[in-house]
Amino acid sequence: MCICFIFSAFLFFFFFFFASMAKMRGCIVTVALLLLLLLCLHQTPVECKERLIRQLSSQPSSATKRQEFKIGFKRVILSIVLGILTGLIGAILFALLIKIAVQYINQTPFLKGPVIFSPKISSKTLQSALANENQLLGSSSNGKYYKTVLDNGLTVAVKVLEPFDSGSPEMQSKSVKRRIQQELEVLASLRHRHLRSLRAYVRESDRFSLVYDYMPMGSLEDAMNGVRENHLELRWDVRLRIAVGVIKGLQYLHFTCVPQILHYNLKPTNVMLDAEFEPRLADCGLAKLMPNIDRATSGYCAPECLQNCRYTDKGDIFSFGMILGVLLTGRYPTDSFFREAVSGGSLGQWLRHLQQAGEAHEALDKSILGEEVEEDEMLMAVRIAVVCLSDSPDDRPSSDELVTMLTQLHSF
Repeated sequence: MCICFIFSAFLFFFFFFFASMAKMRGCIVTVALLLLLLLCLHQTPVECKERLIRQLSSQPSSATKRQEFKIGFKRVILSIVLGILTGLIGAILFALLIKIAVQYINQTPFLKGPVIFSPKISSKTLQSALANENQLLGSSSNGKYYKTVLDNGLTVAVKVLEPFDSGSPEMQSKSVKRRIQQELEVLASLRHRHLRSLRAYVRESDRFSLVYDYMPMGSLEDAMNGVRENHLELRWDVRLRIAVGVIKGLQYLHFTCVPQILHYNLKPTNVMLDAEFEPRLADCGLAKLMPNIDRATSGYCAPECLQNCRYTDKGDIFSFGMILGVLLTGRYPTDSFFREAVSGGSLGQWLRHLQQAGEAHEALDKSILGEEVEEDEMLMAVRIAVVCLSDSPDDRPSSDELVTMLTQLHSF
């Protein structure tokens, strides 16, 4: 029995180590089944013992020593087997309990109230500012943008996400809210000159309020609207600098971040501009958490994303190609012009047709035509946009390759 105990203890610790290192699913169900098995095994040796006693009592008193030796040997074997099984099951059960406890401890806490990532913002001043009437900057399918000034004089932009107003039990669940909270924690950790940093967020029962740096020039769409209305002039060198900044932001998300981060909803309204027209990507990765975003009507979503909801980094590249096309032509993919047969049905098809016909010059925004050197750069940029807008994701370049292509057009 001593040997059995030592052997069982050894197996106990061996299988505990092995089970702790392994990835297990369905821990609760497995624990219940193993407890039931252990109960059965506990009953088995009792029955075996009773049966063995009955057999021994029925044998004649003149049993030989050889028979007694066989019975004793069987007892040893039975004890060893039962000890092994008991030790194995006990080790697995203990390892599962430890694993469940570790998962519970490491689970992202369900936070309430303001979560601050900037030393310039305090919880008290933020809550006070959000309670006041704030200036509406814009709205989208998943929320609204506000401009607010904190008590310390800092101006911030607040985006109010309302993903839970549908009343769906699934969207109201804590697991969904915790998943959004985890994504916000990741976004707050990103640091790059061409990404808009998340400074704080406030979780409420039916929405999240995200706090960003205020961008005085608004979005790229605001700037392009100003150009179309002749209220603003954007020269080619400024537009190229914007394009380079956008693709550098994507390069950081695709190649520097581990695991890789996809934007999911890249378009001019999510490209913010500072006072020097340096771009910063906003709302990186948030679109996958918002069930009510309609990408089909934006005109910037890749065809494979609309057909089979398969989104990769090449989907972001397609969206970038659309943004580059807007910068080159001054036209939006949703313009009525692209509903006419002469356009080919889309901005990408129109640019491809003109390039193949040797008439890419006709696509350029007339307000940026000037020096011959700049025009050559723009024509090269049209080629890059056409490649980015390829129907097949495999034919599109990576963001890493695009940084090299665009920076070679001009010195940055």
